[in-house]
Amino acid sequence: MKFIDMHCDSATVCADKNADLAAAKLQTNFQKLKTSGFAAQCFAIFTEGETAANDFARYLAFYKHMLEKHRDIAAPITNYAELVRCKTEDRLGCILTVENLGFIGENTDNLSTLKKEGVKMASLVWNYQNALAAPNLVFENGFPQFEKRVKDGLTNLGKKTVEILDGLKIIIDISHLSDGGAEEILNNRKIPVVASHSNAQSVHNVSRNLSDKLIKKTADCGGIIGINFCADFLGGEAFESVYKHLAHIIKIGGEECVALGSDFDGIPEVENLEDCTKVPHLFDYLNSRGISPRVLENFAFNNFARVFKEFD
Repeated sequence: MKFIDMHCDSATVCADKNADLAAAKLQTNFQKLKTSGFAAQCFAIFTEGETAANDFARYLAFYKHMLEKHRDIAAPITNYAELVRCKTEDRLGCILTVENLGFIGENTDNLSTLKKEGVKMASLVWNYQNALAAPNLVFENGFPQFEKRVKDGLTNLGKKTVEILDGLKIIIDISHLSDGGAEEILNNRKIPVVASHSNAQSVHNVSRNLSDKLIKKTADCGGIIGINFCADFLGGEAFESVYKHLAHIIKIGGEECVALGSDFDGIPEVENLEDCTKVPHLFDYLNSRGISPRVLENFAFNNFARVFKEFD
């Protein structure tokens, strides 16, 4: 079975370590992904703080250099036809995404530049309020309050950014976005969105996990939710917790709204899911728990491919 993972932080971490993305000692690298059966990996460029714009340019240059250096094993993916070829070609497909668009500032023309650079998916915010939106995480005295849900939503600039992203055919990622912001985007929406690395609140009650209402609205617009492997969001033993979140999201939104969203290299190691080489074992476990091969194929590849096709 071939896999697509909607979120990892490996490119950013690798750049900061001045390591080689093909073989760095990380949870995910080109070689590990390729030998583990991954057809494609979404590589997020993550930035935060006053240096974010400069950091983005540096991370982008690093990512492009890695693809050029390792073009024998990795290839950029910018359209559906290229994604489908990943199933048969002997190269890993690499999809460029952005986590936290706060660095664009007031100049939304920067979004067109992202499109030209091959960005296919982007989230408005990370864990802290920016000029676009409120996050789904509240801090008190420096500590995250995972039980609190956030009603504040998009700023006027954030609403404009959503319109521009839709026009540019860049997939909007609602992971990390507040409940209020997610609802503003999802209300009466006809274009798919993704939650690239989020789980189900009803299974484990933390603010980074989606409420049933948001799961249903994501599914109703044709969107997908990537199961996050972070222990704080799973809430239990890794394989069994993934099964519980997967089964619940399917119950609320149907089998076409689930996908992989590991968050590798953005999370501590989790027993049994320490890195991407363990993903095939996860699928064996899910099959042993009664998840059908058809559902697993959708979870692994088809659901993301369907959404990706709509943004050609």
